[in-house]
Amino acid sequence: MNIELSFLLGPLSGGVIGYFTNWLAIKMMFRPHKAKHLFGIKLPFTPGLIPKEKGRLAEAIGTSISENLMNREVLEKNLLSEDMLTKIADAYDGFIAKQRVNSETLRAFLGHVFSEEDLNKMQSDAGGELASQIYSHLADSNLGTMLAHAAVEHAISKMESGLLGIFGADQLLSLLSDPAERLLSKQINQIISNNSEEILIGLIGQESDKLLDTPVYELLRGHDEQLAQLRGILLDGYRQVISVHLPKILSTIDISRIVRDRINEMDIAEAEKIILFVMNKELSAIVWLGALLGCIIGMVNSLF
Repeated sequence: MNIELSFLLGPLSGGVIGYFTNWLAIKMMFRPHKAKHLFGIKLPFTPGLIPKEKGRLAEAIGTSISENLMNREVLEKNLLSEDMLTKIADAYDGFIAKQRVNSETLRAFLGHVFSEEDLNKMQSDAGGELASQIYSHLADSNLGTMLAHAAVEHAISKMESGLLGIFGADQLLSLLSDPAERLLSKQINQIISNNSEEILIGLIGQESDKLLDTPVYELLRGHDEQLAQLRGILLDGYRQVISVHLPKILSTIDISRIVRDRINEMDIAEAEKIILFVMNKELSAIVWLGALLGCIIGMVNSLF
């Protein structure tokens, strides 16, 4: 009976010791958080390993992330992968499919992003800018002269048919056409100069109101080809941003410093909580592995 108890006590005590020593070792990685002193003498193993080496660990982690996880090659490989491009394309297709049955007006749709004040300002600014551009083209196009010439030419043709057979009628009409055309041209150009921009702003404002009050699904109807082209433009733009601008972005961001500073700013209790949460399964396995090894060693000792 004593032999059997001795045989059991060896593995049991070894298991308890192995479990406790591994549990204590893990705890001592983090605790105590600060150095402890006794009679003015700093106690050994205080603070814990991670608090003590926090600065060095932050430097090493920052460098490792910068060089191995957040470099141009790794980011481009992942961001430009076929899987990523497919996800972007699918997201676009899903968004368009949803909008094809969206009965809210364009004004309401944009209202999810812009305030009513901003939307009104953009509408006003866009209308005014478009009207100004159209007006400048009209002013430079000599539209009044062209309209006057067409009007006088049409009037002369009508008058010629009515005066057909009257001697000298064609010469008379010819003499009248030039001054009439010049006078009419002057008046039309004056009207355009004085009123066209205001008129255009009003017309564009009415059209923009009509556009904004149109349901989204109606705006998309019949534009499958343009939507497909927009899909291609979106993907090409994404590739361009990643290929051309990603290196510039990375060159301006010191990822190593950002990671290092963030770790150094982190409270050690917070860091302990994060690490234990992420590695709880692995650390528990280490503790129980210690118990198993202690049990095996105790069993071997009991045998010999």
